[in-house]
Amino acid sequence: MKIVVIGGSGLIGSRLVKLLGEAGHEALAASPRNGVNSVTGEGLSEALAGAEVVVDVTNAPSWEPQAVLDFFRASARNLGKSEVAAGVRHHVALSIVGCDRTPDNAYFAAKVAQEEAIAAAGVPHTIVRATQFMEFIGGIADFSTVDGTVRLGDGLFQPIAADDVASMLAQIALCPPQNGIVEIAGPDRASFAEIMTRYLRATGDARPVVTDSEARYYGGLVEQQSLVPLGDARIGRIALDGWLAQATR
Repeated sequence: MKIVVIGGSGLIGSRLVKLLGEAGHEALAASPRNGVNSVTGEGLSEALAGAEVVVDVTNAPSWEPQAVLDFFRASARNLGKSEVAAGVRHHVALSIVGCDRTPDNAYFAAKVAQEEAIAAAGVPHTIVRATQFMEFIGGIADFSTVDGTVRLGDGLFQPIAADDVASMLAQIALCPPQNGIVEIAGPDRASFAEIMTRYLRATGDARPVVTDSEARYYGGLVEQQSLVPLGDARIGRIALDGWLAQATR
């Protein structure tokens, strides 16, 4: 089966292409690096020729509110048109758990717009909403540091390893379209501050962590369950402590 991974050279995409190839599929990593640009439409028709499944794991190069909105909206619309023309049978898109519950986070709002464009395109689809990746916890710490202290909202956090995200996407890509949302998350759920403290201690980072109800998560206020699944979710196999042990070797 030919499966095109849009954003196939990134953190998730490269892992996904490898998994699909090892399973015997023709997995094409499509990105601007090899002449495929979902925002401009360049190279899409050629890349999608003969494809049965498209998996979109693109990430916007800029998080400026208008730029990120334009990126995801244009990408989803161009992919939809090209997939209809190519006869693609399943569009899978990676989105974010809680993106519809934090409207003042510009990136989250752009992902909602992407999801809406996917649904409007008419291609059978599955939207996979994931919790934050373990690989990005360090970046969150840096973003949230004020005067040497990591300040975080008082919500829950349930990070997932990139390897688990790729594995679940590979499974979902080979299943019938849901025409709806599937949520995925890591096995550890705790307060944002507890998860961050575990990460910083494991990496030898002495920055203190405090809970601040006014702290922003990339521009959005975080409530108790803003960033975790509210209902059923597929749970990854890689626990935070196991991932940290590997990452800090």
